[in-house]
Amino acid sequence: MGIAIVATLLNPSEGNWGLIALGIALGAVVGVPAARQVKMTAMPQMVALFNGVGGGAVFLIAWAEFRRSGGYAHTATYIAVFSLFAAIVGSVSFWGSNIAFGKLQEIIPGRPITLGAGQQAVNGLLLVLALAAGVDIAAGSHSEGIFIGMLICAALLGNAVVLPIGGADMPVVISKVPNTLHTPLMSGTNAIHGIVLLGGLLVIGLAGNGTFNKVILVIAIAFGTINIVGGFLVTDRMLEMFKSKPKSKPEADEEVKGG
Repeated sequence: MGIAIVATLLNPSEGNWGLIALGIALGAVVGVPAARQVKMTAMPQMVALFNGVGGGAVFLIAWAEFRRSGGYAHTATYIAVFSLFAAIVGSVSFWGSNIAFGKLQEIIPGRPITLGAGQQAVNGLLLVLALAAGVDIAAGSHSEGIFIGMLICAALLGNAVVLPIGGADMPVVISKVPNTLHTPLMSGTNAIHGIVLLGGLLVIGLAGNGTFNKVILVIAIAFGTINIVGGFLVTDRMLEMFKSKPKSKPEADEEVKGG
């Protein structure tokens, strides 16, 4: 990952070095202490928070690229489609993960919050609206209002999917993932978000003089750095739990006698 970042920064079109350094520094300042100081009992909410900021980085980069390219004007259709898909998934992940964090941390009520029998219909409608906006943009619409509407629908969908899950039920949902897969999945998501960070570095180098674009890209790079650095440290701490501790001398002597 370090080699990839250096190679990206050496790109002749790269620029805005101060903003890149600012974003990485902000992410490191937040991510490192958070990952090192969190208690193991609070690890689920920390993982949810890291996943959330990773999703936030994704949709912010997609938004910045939409603005930079004039609504994907003169952009290959497949690139626009992938960017729009990333924006929707990133927005769902950011808001849904933050709700999960809030419930686990007891910042918001842990009880299920639903719309009753109409919950699934609302979820489906929000998904259809987000996808319809994405299709409209991919088909040639350059309206930023439609893009923002797509992000809002995806954000509401992220909230609507997670709010009905009770805070006490979330560990049950997480427990469905085998313990042996927890660390590999964490490592995999860290690698994916490494690619996201590279995307932020590339886009900010081409962001031009738009102040708003630069602001959201600095935030995106900070979010990506938090997720990569914090996620790596959390994974390292989790791996320590699986390492066998050296036996004390009395225990070793007892085994020798028993053998």
